[in-house]
Amino acid sequence: MDNVNQAKFWQQHYEQNSIKWDMGEVSPPLKAYIDQLPASAKSEAILVAGAGNAYEVGYLHDQGFTNVTLVDFAPAPIEDFAKRYPDFPSDHLICADFFALSSDKYQFDWALEQTFFCAINPARRDEYVQQMATLLKPKGKLVGLLFDVAFEHEGPPFGGTKEEYQQRFAPYFDIEIMQTSYNSHPARQGSELFIKLRAK
Repeated sequence: MDNVNQAKFWQQHYEQNSIKWDMGEVSPPLKAYIDQLPASAKSEAILVAGAGNAYEVGYLHDQGFTNVTLVDFAPAPIEDFAKRYPDFPSDHLICADFFALSSDKYQFDWALEQTFFCAINPARRDEYVQQMATLLKPKGKLVGLLFDVAFEHEGPPFGGTKEEYQQRFAPYFDIEIMQTSYNSHPARQGSELFIKLRAK
């Protein structure tokens, strides 16, 4: 399980194209959320951490969002994204450990969560919550999806429950929405929670 804390673990998986939970497309609930945002949101500072193949980042870019930052500590998916989106600003492609990002340097209006939380060692989940809260501006949002399922296999991905997430996030976030996603990809129907959390 400690392997998931190492960039080389993920680099190998991306080089071998063996990220088993990669859908190969924008997640339908996140696409729907992005589509309903007002035009004024297109200049907001958006973080997508542990972005991997970053389909949502590409979609945001295609829709005219101009201040999106992709973070991953494996170089392979970032290099691949840069080839797919050569006009994406290179200074917003950050190859770094999310947990080492400095809140003095980075502050975001909102963050998009898509299969990053499920990929980290579950022992670091509280650390994720705290770090995400520090990287968001006051009242900044964390929006995305969390797995609401107990996986039978050894992770990643690592599952969890709504009750666990409520307990972990409540000290740092007001929970505005945490409910079963009604428009998940067919392969994930009934196993995802859509979240919209507001930093305290």
